[in-house]
Amino acid sequence: MSIYKAVLQGARLILLATASSLISLAGVEAGLAQAWPTRTITAIVPFGAGSASDVMPRVTLDQVSTQVGRPIVVENRPGAGGSIGANVVAKAAPDGYTMLASGALATAHGLYPKLPYNTLQDFVPVVSLGQQPLVLVSAPSKGLKTLGDLIAAAKARPGSFNFASAGIGSASHFAAERLRITAGFEAQHIPFRGATEALAETVAGRVDFFFLPIAPALSLIKDGKLDALAISAMKRATALPQVPTTAEAGLQNSAYDFWVGIFLPAQTPRDIVVRLHQETNKALQVPSVQERLAVLGVEPMPMSLEGLDKYFRDDVEANVRLVKAANIVAQQ
Repeated sequence: MSIYKAVLQGARLILLATASSLISLAGVEAGLAQAWPTRTITAIVPFGAGSASDVMPRVTLDQVSTQVGRPIVVENRPGAGGSIGANVVAKAAPDGYTMLASGALATAHGLYPKLPYNTLQDFVPVVSLGQQPLVLVSAPSKGLKTLGDLIAAAKARPGSFNFASAGIGSASHFAAERLRITAGFEAQHIPFRGATEALAETVAGRVDFFFLPIAPALSLIKDGKLDALAISAMKRATALPQVPTTAEAGLQNSAYDFWVGIFLPAQTPRDIVVRLHQETNKALQVPSVQERLAVLGVEPMPMSLEGLDKYFRDDVEANVRLVKAANIVAQQ
């Protein structure tokens, strides 16, 4: 055998061995994904119990647990704008047994310059549990009946207009800042220790306006204790169909999307990602799940894996721009 033929034969053997190894690895990965789950799954919620960001995943994952035949235990790991809980998942084994249920990855990325994980590289977005539109409210004593009224009043009182939030970096804060910047008016941010306190101060008329999820505001709006001026979302909310969106009021690109999604560590096998995506979407079609989410004011937000990945990356970039434009500084 010539040296050339010997080298060629050796190369062929190497290629065959490599191909065989790759096929074996693919088979092992597919086998693992097909078997998943075989034990308890942990879902990390990076906020305290009882919030919408906590209830949405609990309602949905309870149904997913029933479907896959394994327990899904929800653990609350609050702190640092959701980044403490997110870091637990980022550092977890990518085997499908530790997931993140959060709507704060994008805001934390914008707020905290030195996170212990890489937002865009350490997670894979799996599925959206839905969007919770925020309603812009003001006390009747303020005399603001429309978003146009609010903008005109704010521009007439530069430096003295204000808004409440559930805290620096909260969805209520970001929604107000996006509206303020888009509409071009100044307003002082008054952060409270949570939505309950901020809502009470708004009803009392001690702050000019407040963005919050619809569910806790709905009865106050119906009772005339709050005026609903606009919805911060791409479309009108089912619970308040008569209230226009901020875009309908003439402010394009003014909506702030408050959504909650499921994420897995980035190296999780694709088959497991697809399975969880499918099972969760299936759970979101169950009438009892839809009814419980509707009570929270949650609107469906169906997306493909590819569509959600792009949406998530765009959301991260948008939040970075907002933090810079509004000069938002996180509490240390």
